[in-house]
Amino acid sequence: MDNVTHSLFGATLGRACFPRAGRGTTAALVLASNAPDADIIMTAGGPLNYLAWHRGPTHGPLGVIGLALVTAALVRAWLQRFDVERRAEHASFATLSCAAAAGLLAHVLMDFPTSYGTRLLSPFSWRWFATDLMPIVDVYLLAVLAGLLVLGRRRPALRRQLAGLALAYTVLNYGARAAAHQWALSVAPAVLSPLLPATCPDAVPPSLLSHWPIDASAIDHRARGATQCLVEVAAIPTFISPFQWQIIARTSDAYQAMPLNLWHDPSIPVSSLDAPWRTAVHHPDQWTPAAVRAAETPLGRVFLGFSRFPATRSTFNDDGSSTVEWSDLRFVNTPGARPGAPRGLFAARVVLGRDGSVQTTRLGE
Repeated sequence: MDNVTHSLFGATLGRACFPRAGRGTTAALVLASNAPDADIIMTAGGPLNYLAWHRGPTHGPLGVIGLALVTAALVRAWLQRFDVERRAEHASFATLSCAAAAGLLAHVLMDFPTSYGTRLLSPFSWRWFATDLMPIVDVYLLAVLAGLLVLGRRRPALRRQLAGLALAYTVLNYGARAAAHQWALSVAPAVLSPLLPATCPDAVPPSLLSHWPIDASAIDHRARGATQCLVEVAAIPTFISPFQWQIIARTSDAYQAMPLNLWHDPSIPVSSLDAPWRTAVHHPDQWTPAAVRAAETPLGRVFLGFSRFPATRSTFNDDGSSTVEWSDLRFVNTPGARPGAPRGLFAARVVLGRDGSVQTTRLGE
């Protein structure tokens, strides 16, 4: 989730759950609701370093405990230094730590249901987990949280009740998106059936919980391509509506991506020319020897560790060099995204010399 939503949710938790816990609890909640994103300091080492660490240890169990204590200590110190006259009303360090832990857990649990995902168990495991329910910015949730906080400020007598209403909306919103996600997953294979091969023996079954990377190495990608089969079908949320999804079907040697609108029954086209599978975009996934070599570079290891659907393309140049490009399809042609928008961290390129040596690497388009 975006940091504005995290902050609003932290303030809402403060009003609903800690209304009389003492001064400083709301500040601890709001600060802690943003604390896991302190990993942005890793950009000092460059964008690749940031990609390697983002949503890592600060979003894991040790990060939650450590950041809760640090946040509580900072708020406590600020109160003792600048709020001396109301010292009797200050929340205890234990209370501030509990409030900060609640804010941190809320942050992680709001990041987890996005298609971006989070590394819940880092640093013990660097595997990504996601449930594909929410876009990075849910404008409807953001508007409800902000609106009810403002209304509560104007109506102090109803402040806690309005905060509780905001929390109830949040739960219902997640539940509705979970139902829509399962609906999209259930109809996607039938909609795309003319384009899909038989299912792989080790295919990923449709599930609310997703995790990656699946393949142990680039060699596994290349071995899969020997026999065409269906590996996985995913439904990625969009910014526009909980009824509009981006379907990504991963086969052993390519991807098929298409928008799916659940407002209309996608399995019943008006005519054969309107068959929804005709809107699918084919993305090759060519694991050539050059791609296997590029995957061994620091850029390749980091990007493939992050990317869930890395469409791979290899180009062989006149001078004998080769260019390997990856694009994470979660962030390509997503409905609601600005057409032609640069993909920033979500694409990568490696240029190899004739002898296989690395000439240049680049993160982004």
